[in-house]
Amino acid sequence: MSKLIIDGKEIDADPSLTLLQACEMAGAEIPRFCYHERLSIAGNCRMCLVEWVGSPKPQASCAMQVRDIPNNRDGTPAKINTNSAIARKAREGVMEFLLINHPLDCPICDQGGECDLQDQAMGYGRASFNRYREHKRAVEDKYMGPLVKTSMNRCIHCTRCVRFSTEVAGVTDLGATGRGEDMEITTYLEKAIESELSGNVIDLCPVGALLSKPYSFTARPWELRKTESIDVNDAMGCNIRIDSRGREVMRILPRINEAVNEEWIGDKSRFVWDGLKRQRLDRPYIRTNGKLQPATWGEALDLVASKLKATPAAKVAAIAGDLATAEEIKALKDLMRSFGVTNLDCRQDGAKLEASPRQTYLFNTTFQGIEAADALLLIGTNPRWEAPVLNARIRKTWIGGNLKVANVGVPYDLTYPVDQLGVGAGVLEEIAAGTHPFADVLKNAKRPMLIVGQGALARTDGAAILKLATTIASASGMIGPAGTPEEGGWNGFNVLQTAAARVGALDLGFVPGDGGRDVAGILEGASAGEIEVVYLLGADEIDVSRVGKAFVVYQGTHGDAGAHRADVILPGAAYTEKSGLYVNAEGRVQLANRATFPPGEAKEDWAILRALSDVAGKRLPYDDIEALRRAIVADVPHFASVNAAPLSAGPDTSIWDAIGAAGPVDAARPLVSPIADYYLTNAITRASETMAECSRLYVQRIPMAAE
Repeated sequence: MSKLIIDGKEIDADPSLTLLQACEMAGAEIPRFCYHERLSIAGNCRMCLVEWVGSPKPQASCAMQVRDIPNNRDGTPAKINTNSAIARKAREGVMEFLLINHPLDCPICDQGGECDLQDQAMGYGRASFNRYREHKRAVEDKYMGPLVKTSMNRCIHCTRCVRFSTEVAGVTDLGATGRGEDMEITTYLEKAIESELSGNVIDLCPVGALLSKPYSFTARPWELRKTESIDVNDAMGCNIRIDSRGREVMRILPRINEAVNEEWIGDKSRFVWDGLKRQRLDRPYIRTNGKLQPATWGEALDLVASKLKATPAAKVAAIAGDLATAEEIKALKDLMRSFGVTNLDCRQDGAKLEASPRQTYLFNTTFQGIEAADALLLIGTNPRWEAPVLNARIRKTWIGGNLKVANVGVPYDLTYPVDQLGVGAGVLEEIAAGTHPFADVLKNAKRPMLIVGQGALARTDGAAILKLATTIASASGMIGPAGTPEEGGWNGFNVLQTAAARVGALDLGFVPGDGGRDVAGILEGASAGEIEVVYLLGADEIDVSRVGKAFVVYQGTHGDAGAHRADVILPGAAYTEKSGLYVNAEGRVQLANRATFPPGEAKEDWAILRALSDVAGKRLPYDDIEALRRAIVADVPHFASVNAAPLSAGPDTSIWDAIGAAGPVDAARPLVSPIADYYLTNAITRASETMAECSRLYVQRIPMAAE
């Protein structure tokens, strides 16, 4: 440790820290524009100048490490002043330079009210006079795609956006041309930023140069009610903040959670909010003479209840969708079980995963644990589309160490080097047998890990592939002692889910009971007339054309596939309109809070099921959501541990031997990610005009006119 005297206070600081970080440890506030904790040091803005007593000039505290500051000649610690006359004068001069070319158009800027430049100009600028009399420079706005709006006259060349796109997102679309006053941040060829994380540059921009195009000129930050919640567009459970005005969601921003998403979110999570107000189901409907007709809640519930009571349990089935909360899944399971129904399933894609043991379907390493890995095998997954923030964490690990990544499956551009081992599952048999060279890489690694995607598990031979994965994990020493990586524990066997509701549903046992059918069996039975009633809880990812003549009850939010086929529609609440528990891919229970209310006559989903149970004469034993949560905890105790990731179970062979099923694999058939279009993966995204535009541009490659 090194000693420094900062503003008269002596501190011990790690030599690897920057002087800026050391000053903040001492309680000083250091202004900055270019410096960001997760990006490389640029030293562009000079706003962080401090006085080093004895130095001929102020020092940029972001670009100097504590180890670079020697003691004074008499052996006493160096003195740093952060608020002296010299430091204040230096910052005032820097701010004056920054404002020389800034257009000062705060009244029409969307960044107004939450702008770093505004705040720091007030706190550290000189307000008494302005010595600049010449014309301000003008810079042409750049086209960066349908998500990021530019106003480049405001740019102060902090290069945060350039460093983020290059270092975190792993794309080289952004850069700088020219020098001095002629410098411009640009995409070079006026192309859209091709990254699933591009929206994060909006948060990083300290001025109003990069803004949200869909949010443009719609609201001011002080008008918005801010609600902390959880994203459901993938299985990571990224922490988000929902900003709403009245009953309308205006924007979605990330919250910091170091263990889950750090401070990033994917573009789908950020910009999907316009899909919350389009194609919404806002009242019950009943199909009459082949057409859906509006109905009252009483009529709809009476019809559903009569169908459930009149149909034998063996001919009733229920499928839980990918966006459902634990509360409504529990309520639906209890209701169906009260009728004796065992045809239950939450695996819309047909993934060969069982509800026990829990390690079968979790991302056991944890997202933060990825940073400790030194070898990684990807099996049938495209993490860049399935979980962009997780993919950024893998890239971060690769940049910071010696992570070796190999892929079995169709190759994808993952923004980091990947050793392509093959496209078929036959390679896994070689690795499991120890005859493939990468088997030695895994064995020699200190902390190897693998990630099995749903593209590998949602096949007829998915259980056999899962067994091969556990064999590889056991043979290479991936499954080590229990505990977190920081405690010396390690479990490198991971399943990457793609559905926000999947882990919670498996935890609650929403799978076929004794003699029950899975999704494939339900659809087959419905086609053959053996299943007469199908209850879809927001299940839009199944092939609804295969339900035959079955009576379909659809409880959901949007007029998507399930609603088009439904005989009765019960309008539910979207994830921004209800409070509920979600369990992310690593098994972390998280609470999503309600930001707005459902439209029209739509209700919270658990309340719909509770009311249906009353009408059907099978009253569920909970009258409010807290009682329902107590019932969940009584069934599955780990739901009481909100925000805690489960610990590794350790090398218990009885657990790992029970995972998967030995059998032949289709060695030649390619392992393909289940996500063919990142921007259109659920009912909300398919209702979003912004997501449709992104799909046309980035996936379908239909060119659009630059703005």
